[in-house]
Amino acid sequence: MACLKRRGKVYYAQYYIDGQQKRINLNTSSLPAAKDRLRQIESSLYREEEILLPTRTPIAVIVEKYIEYTKGRKSPGSIDRECYYLRQTFGEITPSLQLKNPKISVNGIKRKASKPTPPIQASYFENISTADISDFISSRVRRQALAPKTANHYREILTRLFNWAMTQGGIRMPKDRNPAAQVERYRENASEIRFLSLDQIEYQINCHINYPALQAIVAVLIYAGLRRAELCWLKHEDVDLSSGDYGMIRVRAKTVEGERWQPKTRINRAVPISSKLRSILDKYNCPKGEWFFCSPEGHHWDPDNLSRYLRGKNVLAGLPWGCLDYRHTFGSHLAMKGESLYKISKLMGNSPEICRKHYAALIPESLVGSVEF
Repeated sequence: MACLKRRGKVYYAQYYIDGQQKRINLNTSSLPAAKDRLRQIESSLYREEEILLPTRTPIAVIVEKYIEYTKGRKSPGSIDRECYYLRQTFGEITPSLQLKNPKISVNGIKRKASKPTPPIQASYFENISTADISDFISSRVRRQALAPKTANHYREILTRLFNWAMTQGGIRMPKDRNPAAQVERYRENASEIRFLSLDQIEYQINCHINYPALQAIVAVLIYAGLRRAELCWLKHEDVDLSSGDYGMIRVRAKTVEGERWQPKTRINRAVPISSKLRSILDKYNCPKGEWFFCSPEGHHWDPDNLSRYLRGKNVLAGLPWGCLDYRHTFGSHLAMKGESLYKISKLMGNSPEICRKHYAALIPESLVGSVEF
């Protein structure tokens, strides 16, 4: 049998093993918390198991270890996105969470709150509770009008952080529970897909007739359904104009000057070139060097810079579309044509489930015969 002892404001657990007195610091001044930890000790003694009380680790230590762990398993882009969410949650508490360019980061905020949500405050990582996480996320939803999908991103990233900390980071949480996993998910809205009609496609491409490189970029995004990064990483050997009827675009992993890149889903694929796309590529004068598309300065395109450049040209032409709209145009027109969602997913490098969410409503003809009985 174990009992509680109090010295100053701190509670201790006292018990005996083989006639020898043991005393453990419970690291709490709260009587209910002390009683709860005492019950854990008594349960471990009854089962003759090792007594494992919650550890006490500074938040910055475990967050930095987690980021270092992810660097060997995720792409730089994924790490940057995860660091953004962790920075918003805990603040700039580690070197990895320090802003590289605060001015650019501030200008990039879409919804600036008059009263920003403060980061989660806790003396130790183990002291973070489900209520702390839930209050933080709900506060950001109220103050910055976060979309349910973004709110769920916070929950998912924190759940991964706590799972890793408990299984590989040497952290023992109270009652061995992941506090983030207990946070209720937000109900996400149906996806809003915007795509161009056939007339809009022709108008969009003709608007950039004086910019052959940009015209070819837009054509590849529309007629091949590539992602921004996939287009930016195309090399000359990836665009094979001698394969198939009109050619083939091969989206595949590669390493250039020590920097490795791979498709988002980590699966290489080949996309056939259509007759319309081939007619535009035949007019395109490829730059010298290894990249199929280069920036106006002759450098490798950065995906964000490409979007910014394209947006500027489209604004001048009075066009509201962007790279994601072009990609959805590819999938949407294939669905309306009657192609199977499986084929569309293969061409776009998505899972069939993602394609079903985005494009299933565009093929209602497949359900026409289902209502007759």
